Amino acid sequence: MASLRIGIAGAGHFGRFHALKVATSKRMILVAITDPDATRARSVAREAGCAVLEWQEMLDRVDAVIVAAPAEHHFALAGEALRCGKHVLVEKPIAATLEEADGLALLAEQHAVKLQVGHLLRYSAEHQAISQRMRRPLYIDCVRIAPFKPRGTDVSVILDLMIHDLDLVLALVDSPIASVDAVGAPVASKHEDIANARVRFENGCVATVTASRISLKTERKMRLFSQEGYMSVDFGARKLMMIGREKGLPLPGTGGGRLEEITWKEHDALEAEHAAFAAAILDGAPLVVDAAAGRRALAAALAVTDSMRTSRATAEASGLIRY
Repeated sequence: MASLRIGIAGAGHFGRFHALKVATSKRMILVAITDPDATRARSVAREAGCAVLEWQEMLDRVDAVIVAAPAEHHFALAGEALRCGKHVLVEKPIAATLEEADGLALLAEQHAVKLQVGHLLRYSAEHQAISQRMRRPLYIDCVRIAPFKPRGTDVSVILDLMIHDLDLVLALVDSPIASVDAVGAPVASKHEDIANARVRFENGCVATVTASRISLKTERKMRLFSQEGYMSVDFGARKLMMIGREKGLPLPGTGGGRLEEITWKEHDALEAEHAAFAAAILDGAPLVVDAAAGRRALAAALAVTDSMRTSRATAEASGLIRY
């Protein structure tokens, strides 16, 4: 079986996870890791059993690169790798701006290489369970809250956490965004740590998305409804409940409604993401999350950011927010 020689740019939180997962892959060979922090790079390399190389030397030795550096460096690193004819898996967000995202997509096309974006939820068991049962949502409510951690505070909670749910909502709704109304504020960092957005789509669907990284507990839940029924998903408990007409046990007094409850086991979404990347390169399989999907998620996140800043300016002017 053919194998891919992989290099990883970034030895931080996600870079380490990528390195350890690639090290056990059947279709990938971890060649090296690179990071400006040499001590951190050596630590991850020892765990994963690979070399530590400078960026340019690593590019010369690999077939593909996983970019797990901070978002502000995605364009420079992924762009150079693509120009060198290397396939790229870049962590979310795809880039810092839409212009950069467009530039990466163009480079991948020009050099005939694969560019995959690391929206991990697309490879999860819960995404499959939701998309199989709710195909035409009218309303979606997402909540993703977690305790504060210094990791990830180089960007706002929108690009750190909310973008996961925005990408999932975009995949489920499959319609252009018509308008966004958002609020949020920085609390523990220089960027927004809490945010809420109401997103209206051109097909009439409405999604409310809440994200916080200053909560006392971790909670990830989603509610959806449509003509197909009502769905409640608890990602932490790995449980989905749907009241509809197609599957499940009859519900007396509901006019023919049926209740379906399903659970799923722990699913290694990162392993599935890597497998999809390898399959796209080695087998010609379609990319699950391509540059266009990454751009859509980034555009949604930036639209939320713009709306939130407008709302915050109004709140500051009225004295609702003071610094």
